[in-house]
Amino acid sequence: MKTFSQKPAEVEKKWVLIDAEGLVVGRLASLVALRLRGKHKPTYTPHVDDGDNVIIINADKAVLTGRKYTNKKYYWHTGYPGGIKERTARQIFEGRFPERVVEKAIERMLPRGPLGRRQMKNLRVYAGSEHPHEAQQPAVLDVAALNTKNKRNG
Repeated sequence: MKTFSQKPAEVEKKWVLIDAEGLVVGRLASLVALRLRGKHKPTYTPHVDDGDNVIIINADKAVLTGRKYTNKKYYWHTGYPGGIKERTARQIFEGRFPERVVEKAIERMLPRGPLGRRQMKNLRVYAGSEHPHEAQQPAVLDVAALNTKNKRNG
């Protein structure tokens, strides 16, 4: 029996909608990264982008467990000597773009390189409950129902 290898022309992409309200960021990110890569499909091929298009709404209402909300730090470098900067998860959630916490968590679970960047383009994250992708008729995925630990009560 020959090993199956999917070709880029044969890929069928679905649209999935996830409501992140009350969901734990890391658990949501690992599930979304799996979907973006296409590992949930029997036709998974490592070098082909055969994942789904994922829309996440209410990303500003996602939660972090433990003390990560106040203690977790995001670092970046300006490129100048001594130019290391940091921001806490709380500052990002309360800032202009709270959806970036979810985006970064997912991005860091995908492979680095051209394929990972291509798969990242299949992700759309919105802070509010509105999204402009109604025409694609996305299927709703209830992440909270998959495991009781996925949703934080309180």
